[in-house]
Amino acid sequence: MRGAVIHAPGDVRFETLDDPKILQPTDAVIRTVATCVCGSDLWSYRGAEPIGEPHPMGHEYVGIVEEVGSEVTNVKPGQFVVGSFATSDNTCVNCRNGWQSNCLHREFMSTCQADYVRIPNAHGTLVATDEHPDDEVVPGLLAVSDVMGTGWYAALAAEVQPGSTAVVVGDGAVGLCGVIAAKELGAERIIAMSRHDSRQKLALEFGATDIVAERGDEGIARVKELTNGIGADSVLECVGTPEAMRQALNSTRPGGNVGFVGVPHDVAIDGQELFFSHVGLRGGPAPVRRYLPDLIDRVLSGRINPGKVFDLTLSLDQVAEGYKAMDERRAIKALLKP
Repeated sequence: MRGAVIHAPGDVRFETLDDPKILQPTDAVIRTVATCVCGSDLWSYRGAEPIGEPHPMGHEYVGIVEEVGSEVTNVKPGQFVVGSFATSDNTCVNCRNGWQSNCLHREFMSTCQADYVRIPNAHGTLVATDEHPDDEVVPGLLAVSDVMGTGWYAALAAEVQPGSTAVVVGDGAVGLCGVIAAKELGAERIIAMSRHDSRQKLALEFGATDIVAERGDEGIARVKELTNGIGADSVLECVGTPEAMRQALNSTRPGGNVGFVGVPHDVAIDGQELFFSHVGLRGGPAPVRRYLPDLIDRVLSGRINPGKVFDLTLSLDQVAEGYKAMDERRAIKALLKP
């Protein structure tokens, strides 16, 4: 088969790789219908994370089941399935508590920008649709496997409530999906922090009521101005940098909550400052599997369309161009089709 391999910062190649095989009775092998480049992939691409030896890339996927292990009974060959970037058995105590991304048998997916993918813990990770979906909803279902599920978790972690005010820090795919989530959870006012015209327009289409282009202290001051000097009830931090975290914490009212899903890079939080702020803080890898049935239904019913975050569609063999376009901010998110 063929797949993406990163060799060094800025160096992603499309190469011939070994075909995936069933290694455990809980595995499945799927044929990829669509995959994509994630904003978090850019950390390695930009050299912000060590690469080490060349290795495959990708953790978002939808596809057709080709083969299953002997213990996989919830999906069968021929079905269209959606999974998560973090696999889960869906039976351990952490899964039963709703934290499938902290499953005791968790494996993070990392080989999905390819023709075929082995899915560990397939029996607890994959969710099949009733029938093969139409092509136009495939991007939305692909978004559910990570960015929509992550945006949804950010909104829940920030405790977005009906009638509340929410701020979304970050205008990448996760942040834009966070706008959708805040809208679906009933936020009355949604302030999207964005400096890019195309992303601002999409945020407004998804339900944002206000756009704040300022950053740092100016951005915080603008949020305070829009919230009667108090701050927002809920803030979704969808970037993962120290600046984004500071902006999130200082844009939240006393007693409000921050949900942080941007993978932290050099983020340090002043414990005393947090203590006196009365701001609640929760985050981590999103338990996407918990939300899959609900979010799949919302996409298939047409209630939400997170697939609009894909503003560049390429063939899988053009994966290097997908990385480059996202790195240069010519694309929000690149969708790849084998």
